[in-house]
Amino acid sequence: MSAVNDTKLQPAVFLLTGIPGLEEVHVWISIPFCLIYVFSILGNSFILFIIKTDPTFHEPMYIFLSMLAITDLGLSISTMPTTLGIFWFNSRKISHDACFAQLFFIHSLTYTESSVLLVMAFDRFVAICNPLRYASILTPPRISKMGLVSLFRGVALVFPLPILLKQYQYCQANILSHSYCLNQEVMTMACSDFRVNIIYGFFITVFSEGLDLLFIFLSYVMILKTVLSISSHAARLKALNTCVSHICIVLLFYMPAISLSVIYRFVKNSSPLLQNVLGNVSWLIPPMMNPIVYSVKTKPIRARIIRVFIK
Repeated sequence: MSAVNDTKLQPAVFLLTGIPGLEEVHVWISIPFCLIYVFSILGNSFILFIIKTDPTFHEPMYIFLSMLAITDLGLSISTMPTTLGIFWFNSRKISHDACFAQLFFIHSLTYTESSVLLVMAFDRFVAICNPLRYASILTPPRISKMGLVSLFRGVALVFPLPILLKQYQYCQANILSHSYCLNQEVMTMACSDFRVNIIYGFFITVFSEGLDLLFIFLSYVMILKTVLSISSHAARLKALNTCVSHICIVLLFYMPAISLSVIYRFVKNSSPLLQNVLGNVSWLIPPMMNPIVYSVKTKPIRARIIRVFIK
């Protein structure tokens, strides 16, 4: 009898949400979302194409950029099916297993991207603070290991989350406030005690994104100290200019993610619309903006793109 009651209590699916309150114009809202995905996929694919086909870009800085582009492609592909499914077909239902799989890919790729941003900061640190040893420190085998460690850390940290979520009973309202599944929200749908999930989620956020952001900040403190010691004003500007693109994408990546994490953990009864907007900004905007930022602010890439279109 208890098993029957549990089956009745536990909803078979979660219901995803597009833009709260604007359901009647979802078809029109789908246009900017489609453009975001098109720019994300084409932009990052084009960056990968340029880096792969042009030997002059086979350097550590651009190899790390290609890692970032691959991660951004993965994030776009992870959120695209359910997001466009809602806006085009009003397909809101997602099974528990599909939801857990989606949040696994979203969060593991997010933590992987955080690691890639850290190694990109390390690249700029070595290039500016120790340029004579740049080639000997960032060798191809070492760069490959950095990429593999970044991916492994993201997968290993997130792997327990879907396992924990699968153990819970979901007998409360099963309506999610995003068009894709996120751990912070899915766990609140459970009527079981999910304190382990809260503690572990907080731990991996601090251990990954928190530490990465701290080390990125320290890297730029040391970079700034080195740059200020350069006597030539033109040389200082040239050194700082190589960091502008990375600083921009770090801000694009961390600010919305930190804001959303704070709202979920510390703000009670926050607006579903605010959560929805911050979620879309966190996971949709960086993959679109990263190739644009690097194309505009990095002179060699900008020149190569111009040559491609002129021909």
